[in-house]
Amino acid sequence: MAKPTVALVYQAVQALYHDPDPAGKERASVWLGELQRSMYAWEMADQLLQLKQDVESCYFAAQTMKMKIQTSFFELPPETHIALRDSLLSHIQSLKDLSPIIVTQLALAIADLALQMASWKGCVHTLIEKYSNDVSSMTFLIEILTVLPEEVHSRSLRIGANRRTEIIEDLAYYSSTVVTLLMTCVEKSGSNEKMLIKVFRCLGSWFNLGVLDSNFMANNQLLMVLFQVLQRDETSTNLHEAASDCVCSALYAIENVDTHMPLALQLFQGVLTLETAYHMAVAREDLDKVLNYCRIFTELCETFLETTVKSPGQGMGDLRTLELLLICAGHPQYEVVEISFNFWYRLGENLYKTNDPALHGIFRPYIQRLLHGLARHCQLDPDHEGIPEDTDDFGEFRMRVSDLVKDVIFLVGSMECFSQLYSTLKEGNPPWEVTEAVLFIMAAIAKSVDPENNPTLTEVLEQVVLLPETVHIAVRYTSIELVGEMSEVVDRNPRFLDPVLNYLMKGLREKTLASVAAKAIHNICSVCRDHMAQHFQGLLDIARALDSFALTTEAAVGLLKGTALVLARLPLEKIAECLSDLCAVQVMALKKLLSQDPSNGKAADPTVWLDRLAVIFRHTNPIVENGQTHPCQKVIQEIWPVLSQTLNTHQADNRIVERCCRCLRFAVRCVGKGSASLLQPLVTQMVSVYQVYPHSCFLYLGSILVDEYGMEEGCRQGLLDMLQALCMPTFQLLEQPNGLRNHPDTVDDLFRLATRFVQRSPVTLLSSGIIVHIIQCAIAATTLDHRDANCSVMKFVRDLIHTGVSNDHEDDFELRKQLIGQAMGQHGQQLVTQLMHTCCFCLPPYTLPDVAEVLWEIMVFDRPTFCRWLENALKGLPKETSGGAVTVTHKQLTDFHKQVTSAEECKQVCWAIREFTRLFR
Repeated sequence: MAKPTVALVYQAVQALYHDPDPAGKERASVWLGELQRSMYAWEMADQLLQLKQDVESCYFAAQTMKMKIQTSFFELPPETHIALRDSLLSHIQSLKDLSPIIVTQLALAIADLALQMASWKGCVHTLIEKYSNDVSSMTFLIEILTVLPEEVHSRSLRIGANRRTEIIEDLAYYSSTVVTLLMTCVEKSGSNEKMLIKVFRCLGSWFNLGVLDSNFMANNQLLMVLFQVLQRDETSTNLHEAASDCVCSALYAIENVDTHMPLALQLFQGVLTLETAYHMAVAREDLDKVLNYCRIFTELCETFLETTVKSPGQGMGDLRTLELLLICAGHPQYEVVEISFNFWYRLGENLYKTNDPALHGIFRPYIQRLLHGLARHCQLDPDHEGIPEDTDDFGEFRMRVSDLVKDVIFLVGSMECFSQLYSTLKEGNPPWEVTEAVLFIMAAIAKSVDPENNPTLTEVLEQVVLLPETVHIAVRYTSIELVGEMSEVVDRNPRFLDPVLNYLMKGLREKTLASVAAKAIHNICSVCRDHMAQHFQGLLDIARALDSFALTTEAAVGLLKGTALVLARLPLEKIAECLSDLCAVQVMALKKLLSQDPSNGKAADPTVWLDRLAVIFRHTNPIVENGQTHPCQKVIQEIWPVLSQTLNTHQADNRIVERCCRCLRFAVRCVGKGSASLLQPLVTQMVSVYQVYPHSCFLYLGSILVDEYGMEEGCRQGLLDMLQALCMPTFQLLEQPNGLRNHPDTVDDLFRLATRFVQRSPVTLLSSGIIVHIIQCAIAATTLDHRDANCSVMKFVRDLIHTGVSNDHEDDFELRKQLIGQAMGQHGQQLVTQLMHTCCFCLPPYTLPDVAEVLWEIMVFDRPTFCRWLENALKGLPKETSGGAVTVTHKQLTDFHKQVTSAEECKQVCWAIREFTRLFR
């Protein structure tokens, strides 16, 4: 891009915001994006801010400045840093009244500059000294002081652990000055609401960074102001939210209660005074405030959780904190109680670990009251029509209740709770919505009740299947869910199988109940496989008429899964015929689609049938003794031509090809070595289609074939030919600009295939010409920040080197060792250098254990050479940031080298890398 004039940039910004033609807007957006990536952006943004023509151009310029400082600070020579700082400070002062969003963008730019510019010492002190006496500068000064602590851990700034530690120490040193400044602001501005909001936001930001001195804060007037605002009935919504956020940040900051005693006590007592204010907000039906109070009460309980469990009822283990949450659970709106779910889950987890019956006894009544409240919140509206919705907000809330109940039920006792719930239905005559909610909670805990000779469970089952069809449809829906969850009971009491199946069949025939009934039948089939064998004909009839029921795709597939699980338990001689019957419907449908003329040039979509076949193959896994022919082999051979033709017809459509490959994958897995006759035609077809349409699922299917046949001497050369044929188009695809980043699925599947080869036939692969190219591709792909793809690449490299390490007493160990030695001699230094660079600059922390495993294997293979490679790799890392801060000291480099090379197990390498890479983040 050539250097533009300011007038041209201004024109483009105007077009971006005001051009009536969307195409004009789009062109302006692309051009401005290009400008922001160029070197000219610095100067253009500076000039636009000086011109101060309008809000739009100033906002674009301020945002550009922030972005450039965050991502391209290295473009500026160090001697320009001071001028940039002075220019930004003058811009924020002259633009402070134009718009708050511009002030925020400029404040972020100044904060990001301060964090990266090592020569700007004591920035907090200089800013306060420069602006604190001028009332009109106060708004932007507080904005800078708010965003500065927030940016310290920003992902977009890679300032490194050394610089970060230096900054945090600096901010801690000046923190009391900041708090004193905030208090002065409050005193000067009186009850100016906007200023109070800014002060609370700023204070919260400093709490979040964890640098405030708790003794100093415990006695600070600002804390009193915070609680006064929250106690006052007339506080506005915005101010209330800011004060609540701030208290939550303070509570979070003192999570380590013992080291913050004075402040912990003040906050603890302060929050307990808010109960009256909560009731006032409830009386005024002010939901926003109610939610804020509940957030504060929950944060209080989270902070003092350990204290409460250690010393319940004493000091700050006071159980009034739980009372506050139960008061919130009594609020009619379910959104209020939902805020506290994470706390109850953590409390349950804590008590489960301590496993102390006396302690459980103290908390049991609280959990009982919580469960009681939750059952009430799960009630549908009395005028609700139809079944309960799963996907709306309330449906999602009920699912979260179900999860929470499962997690805390051990404190109350599943059986006791189940019986109590049942007796409320048996003894009373509650309205339908109460019945439905009780059944819903019973369904949540049914699986955790011991099914062994349990009269209550059998009685429940008996009563539920007798429910008349006249009850509310939602009650029937949830009762079907409950029956599905009680499949263990049916398995222990097979006399119930017939009445249960009759009950579920009634549901299956009704439009609104069909899917939930199908899911319950699937559950029964999974758990009662042996008992269900006698009902196989009935299942087959359902499967044949699947589309006459109003089922979701998922429910239909679930029914077929259940049927396949039962099919696998039939006598071997019956399986082939029954499998053929089960597949026939889907095969006929596929044949019909293939025979149709494509409407408007497009063949009809076969994915429904392919998915159904896939689920049948996946779950038909009979026990076949050695030497017996697999009963499914014949059926799969018969179906292959239809699958092959479907694949050919739709070869350009990635989605359909993927479903075809998935179906073939399960077919091959189903019969294992029994699919040998398919190997030649399948590989030929895969390779020929892949040359034209490189769908990554072919690579995945290839890995399945290698897994099944790679140990067979007669198949190895053919599989290697397949690998080489698939690799050529793959490398062409990945060598394009940004090829690796644009095709992570291909990378993932390619290295799954290569890894299978390493596991099944390492010498075949290592002796081939293709291995050099695969290793080169792997080294390039280590930089890819994509969870699955990166994991596959690292696993390939690790397993590859490991074949030269693990002496599994196979005849070819010495040969493998020699081949790995050659490969490492060729690529080892490059690999180690790339891995070090990658984990310092490209990869997120969660990938580091995989990198550590690779380095560990290289080291185990040849420690002396690895020490040399690592030393060379470390020499190549940058020692300073572009802002002049020290990234890594000589001592840190030598310490890391020593930690890794003297490690005696892989996890030591992992810890060392974790610590070391923080220096570059």
